[in-house]
Amino acid sequence: MKGEKAKQIIKNILTPLDIRINGNRPWDIQINNPQFYQRVISGGSLALGESYMDGWWECKALDEFFKRLLESRIDKKNKSLKPAILWEVFKARVMNLQRGARAFIIGRRHYDTGNRLFKLMLDQGLNYSCGYWHNACDLDEAQIGKLDLICRKIGLEQGMTVLDIGCGWGGFAKYAAETYGVKVKGITVSKEQAGYAGEQSKGLDVTIELADYHDLNEQFDRIVSIGMFEHVGWKNYKTFMEVVHRCLKDDGMFLLHTIAGNTPAKATDPWIGTYIFPNSMLPSASQIFRAAEGLFILEDLHSLGRYYDQTLMAWYDNFTRNWDRLKDEYDMRFFRMWRYYLLSCAASFRSRRNQLLQIVFSKQGIDQVFRSEGELFI
Repeated sequence: MKGEKAKQIIKNILTPLDIRINGNRPWDIQINNPQFYQRVISGGSLALGESYMDGWWECKALDEFFKRLLESRIDKKNKSLKPAILWEVFKARVMNLQRGARAFIIGRRHYDTGNRLFKLMLDQGLNYSCGYWHNACDLDEAQIGKLDLICRKIGLEQGMTVLDIGCGWGGFAKYAAETYGVKVKGITVSKEQAGYAGEQSKGLDVTIELADYHDLNEQFDRIVSIGMFEHVGWKNYKTFMEVVHRCLKDDGMFLLHTIAGNTPAKATDPWIGTYIFPNSMLPSASQIFRAAEGLFILEDLHSLGRYYDQTLMAWYDNFTRNWDRLKDEYDMRFFRMWRYYLLSCAASFRSRRNQLLQIVFSKQGIDQVFRSEGELFI
């Protein structure tokens, strides 16, 4: 396809979305390389992200650019069987990308990127999931609010045993042990996270292990999984729920905190899968509930997707403000990749294409209901 024809196709896609090529508004795109048009036509979303990483185009407000794209569902309307899309679909459908040794790939490729990066980007507790911004003035307050909301939802009491599947850098484990006097076991597939979480929880009744959830076989009063289910994969949703059921005492409760898409999916965006979260995919509410059928009783469902926009923008502000302290460890292509990641994800929640769900399950039902603020009420 000749360059002018490719340019016209891109222009025809963007014009109805109020996005101009080489316009002067923050969400307009500036083209630095005329080969951009052909590259994106041929390669789709993967090429769009890679060409930005390579400096072929600019946009002052990537979040607003993507908000316009995603609100219009342009990615669905212009879907085609490009090689990158075909490959993602093939991998997801034929291979179990999240079992065995593959379960640890996400740890090496993303969470082991460097603790210094995450220390400068996240809150003081290194909570890498959506904050709870109700009555919060900053990121630290939003994350503490989220942790306490979770503890209240599952009715933590002193002396209880708690399993944290996908414990990250140990933010929840440390908070729950310190504040509620519980015993916590956390597991992660990231060596960097396991080491840091273990150091941060010294002196507390907390155990951190580098382990895959499939191997769990002990029982707990409460189980939480905060921002990990996105790495489970559609082929393993039922297995995950069966493991939780096996490890939860009969009178226990399980809280799942996860990003979710609006419709069922069996593959992820090619750019996200290649550069940010390999072997990941977002479940839908229907996929989650189907996996839980016959195992759990739904006690509470809370949608917090709008808060993830605020959380991601706070991470972006921290990342860009601290870039001078990181640029000796990462190159400019990494900076552009990380900027693209944070702002495109913020747009996905702002446009309501992605949601954040907090779901509370029990095995046998509880004699309580939830108030809107998350507290149990008899």
